[in-house]
Amino acid sequence: MKDRYVLIMAGGVGSRFWPLSRKEKPKQFLDILGTGETLIQMTYRRFKGICPEDHIYVVTSEDSRETVTEQLDISSSHVLAEPLRRNTAPCIAYGIFRIMAENPDAVIAVAPSDHLIKREDEFSNVMNEAYRFASENDALLTLGIRPDRPETGYGYIQANTEQPVKGFNNLHKVKAFTEKPELTMARLFLESGDFYWNSGIFIWKAGTILAAFDKHLPDIYHVFNEGRNLFNTFSEDGFIKKAYSKCSSISVDYGIMEKADNVYVICTDLGWSDLGTWNSLYLHSDHDRNDNAVLRSQVLAYNSEGNIISLPDKKIAVVQGLDDYIIIDSGDVLLIVSREQEQNIKTYLDDVGKATGEEYL
Repeated sequence: MKDRYVLIMAGGVGSRFWPLSRKEKPKQFLDILGTGETLIQMTYRRFKGICPEDHIYVVTSEDSRETVTEQLDISSSHVLAEPLRRNTAPCIAYGIFRIMAENPDAVIAVAPSDHLIKREDEFSNVMNEAYRFASENDALLTLGIRPDRPETGYGYIQANTEQPVKGFNNLHKVKAFTEKPELTMARLFLESGDFYWNSGIFIWKAGTILAAFDKHLPDIYHVFNEGRNLFNTFSEDGFIKKAYSKCSSISVDYGIMEKADNVYVICTDLGWSDLGTWNSLYLHSDHDRNDNAVLRSQVLAYNSEGNIISLPDKKIAVVQGLDDYIIIDSGDVLLIVSREQEQNIKTYLDDVGKATGEEYL
């Protein structure tokens, strides 16, 4: 346990959950499921039983640093603030270098802050296996989620299921990564049994992932390596501001995982969702007898089916004759969009910004 660490990525803006998710409080800081916990609190709690609590670090934006500290009740020294958003590769590089300054032998799990995992006991079991494998091998390990539908919104991992790794459950070498497929291809993936959803959860030794950065993303590696002796010192913040200005915006999946030859996957079923859209939240919410997902709200629905509805406290809605709509009232913004047209929400958000400035973003 002494070498186990966790790096939680919490820098996203959650624009697809607008208007509840806003720049000042993105979705990871909201109790969007109505459980009494925000998404980042759920993520933090899941990891507390797997590694020492003082080995958990969070990377977030400078604007959200105080929110993270308050919601998780952790030391501000464990909250790493990104001065710019540069996707997951620079975020992970920052966290790895920071943790290595404390423990060069660290075995680190990296996870998004805003995912849903319903089978938490199984998650603990899988993560214990993952830490064991990563600590014993120079491997880049990820979790693959067994698909239950032909999902076009997720990336996929093809596992070499014919040659399982001995001594571990459902652990295989990765054959290939595939970006979000068309529906026909997603159906073929589901039928094959070799393809798994890419969870975005990784486990590796610090030295192993830094070697991968050096090989596949040398520009980012050298930017952070220049300040190797400044991490965990008073000079860290100043160095990070300069470092991020030099970093390209690239994901660790595209920059490293799709190129490396030492990538492995644990294939599992965790009741997982990335909760990336209102439709994904609809799928994982309780439904009334007309298949409406009503989130902590008082709604009278007539001849209305398949809607997802969220209202502010002390507000009631009467909905008649609407099927398969997203109806979200955040108090100052009302969104009513067909679930089939959800992909247009980002466009609508851009139009609102052009029309009103930053006020409603």
